[in-house]
Amino acid sequence: MSDNVPSHMKIVGSSSHTDDDREPNDFYATGEMDFLDFLIQIDLEKKFFLSENIWEPACGEGNLCTVLESRGHNVRASDIIDRGYGEVLDFLSINAPNSFDGDIITNPPYKNDLDMAFIRKALDTVKNGRYVIMLFKTIFLASKKRYLLFNEYRPRFVYTYSRRIRIMKNNKKTKSNGNALDYSWFVWQKGVEGEFQNVLITPRDWR
Repeated sequence: MSDNVPSHMKIVGSSSHTDDDREPNDFYATGEMDFLDFLIQIDLEKKFFLSENIWEPACGEGNLCTVLESRGHNVRASDIIDRGYGEVLDFLSINAPNSFDGDIITNPPYKNDLDMAFIRKALDTVKNGRYVIMLFKTIFLASKKRYLLFNEYRPRFVYTYSRRIRIMKNNKKTKSNGNALDYSWFVWQKGVEGEFQNVLITPRDWR
């Protein structure tokens, strides 16, 4: 990928980092073009359509938000850490069931089961019929603990990257910083029984 292409957005951390060198707030980054690959795949598949209004509750430095805004969405950006973008808000502390008339898209932190907490809170917050979309390592599917979650909240779709995408600790774009791992976007629709359809994201030569 060209060095002059913005390529930072907050996503879940990688297990290849040790406890000693993990970023304390699980702030990792990947290319915004990887996110665009996913959005283009949504456009092509037409399996579902994003709302005009989107909330990114773990916005980091605003990378997912800027891509969405460039595509015409009204984006609410928030994060528990002030990184100079969006409002400072602890998403998990809110208590506003069925209040957000739009979709929630984010790359939540992993540690201390925050991943599952984000899923539950997001599904509680959006209105019926709206979507919750989160980026996780593809291996997120393989867990006894998450099996129980998936039985309660079954995703409608899992969009899997056909190639490994690179993540970068603290959004530092250096060749030595980051790991290429297998990731998927998990898509829930509130109030709709999931089908667990898997869709492969077509790799595109942005780099």
